[in-house]
Amino acid sequence: DSTAMAERRAMEVTFLGAAREVTGSCFRVDAPGASFLVDCGMFQGGRDADDKNAAALDFDVGAIDFVVVTHAHIDHSGLLPRLAARGFNGPVYATPATIDLLGVMLPDSAHIHEMEFARTRDADPRRRARHAHVPNRGEPRGDRVALPLLYTVADAERSLRLLAPIAYDRMFEPAGAIRFRFRDAGHILGSAIVELWADVDSVTRKVVFSGDLGQPGRPVMDDPTPIADADVVIVESTYGNRLHKTLATTYDELARVLASTLPRGNVIIPAFAVGRTQEVLHVLADLVRQGRAPALTIFVDSPLATRATEITARYAAILDRESRDVAGWVARNKDKVRILFTETPQDSMAINSVTSGAVIVAASGMCEGGRVRHHLRHNLPREECAIVFTGFQAAGTLGREIVDGAARVRLFRDDVPVRASVHTIGGLSAHGDQAALVAWLSAFRPPPARAFVVHGERATAVGFAELVRERLHWPSVEVPQRGGSVRIA
Repeated sequence: DSTAMAERRAMEVTFLGAAREVTGSCFRVDAPGASFLVDCGMFQGGRDADDKNAAALDFDVGAIDFVVVTHAHIDHSGLLPRLAARGFNGPVYATPATIDLLGVMLPDSAHIHEMEFARTRDADPRRRARHAHVPNRGEPRGDRVALPLLYTVADAERSLRLLAPIAYDRMFEPAGAIRFRFRDAGHILGSAIVELWADVDSVTRKVVFSGDLGQPGRPVMDDPTPIADADVVIVESTYGNRLHKTLATTYDELARVLASTLPRGNVIIPAFAVGRTQEVLHVLADLVRQGRAPALTIFVDSPLATRATEITARYAAILDRESRDVAGWVARNKDKVRILFTETPQDSMAINSVTSGAVIVAASGMCEGGRVRHHLRHNLPREECAIVFTGFQAAGTLGREIVDGAARVRLFRDDVPVRASVHTIGGLSAHGDQAALVAWLSAFRPPPARAFVVHGERATAVGFAELVRERLHWPSVEVPQRGGSVRIA
């Protein structure tokens, strides 16, 4: 009938994640001729994250023709192994740098899942009989609620074989009536804005997915690419309610923390292994180069961060000029900036014997796992130490607890007092602030017919949508619900 014909001619976008929250980015697009996902990210933080991840791909994955990944961060890519485990075997398109990063990030994520599942299972004998993979939605779980094993290392390796590289600015056609182009998002190495063109009822419609947008003028990465036109824009809003401090202020604050802390204690910097660690190393080295910090001993305590730093060095040609200059200076002045990459657990534990004079950069960035939790347990109770946060801390994470002023936190089944000074230095954020987001949106001329604000906590996304309506006079700016769909006729 005419209704069914109209449905087939329309394009539908379903917001499977990052809707009124920051993590779990995943958008399903059903267009004439193909169904596909833009991002396939993991939910992080909060007590219900495990359940969300278990149910996130509760649909017929055989109906998905391909996947487009904006960048390598786990909240945008972390369920790709789960997708492969459920039977998806189509291509996964990403930039070459993103593919290189996923080659180390996804197996690392799977290894962590396997270890956590085994630890949780062994801690409760009732859980040992439970099947390793979590049941599909609707199946009874009883009282044997364990940390879900979303996927294995073998699943991660299977998903890596699906990756297909697409360079920036190159038009490609994964399906006959659908065309894509990646543009530099300036967020992390390889991050991309997605431009999508689809023929809908003999008319070409353009949808732009911002992915995560970087902050202009930030070290290491180039600025996000402005986009001039679109019918529909789907834009992130992580920091849509605030302005970042300037980079100069960030340098001043970090220099003060180093000067006041290192003579007596250590500086702990929880940092995402990909992107943030490399930027932190750049800023620390630049402070020494400018004579604003003493000679530094920096421990990078994350094997994943080590691999990501090696990959970043291979892509120096697409980084900004200043980062190349600082890297060259460090190579010539290794006595002034000693960067020690730790590999084994024994190397990591040895850092605990260092009581002062060390900068310890460790994952995870939100303190939800990884080696940084051990360093927090040893340094949080010491008032002569400092904890420096340089990135967003999602609701429900340990990092958010500390930033919000918790007097005590739970680490390894112990109550740990927070006596160290806590600093939030926002100028290194990989996400654009409110002004940067508005400036990027201002490049669209004329305004898109519809816009959807995603990847922000509920109040932030709603407030940013209102700001865009008022300041840019866009005709339709909505904040979708998770699971909600919209038709683009």
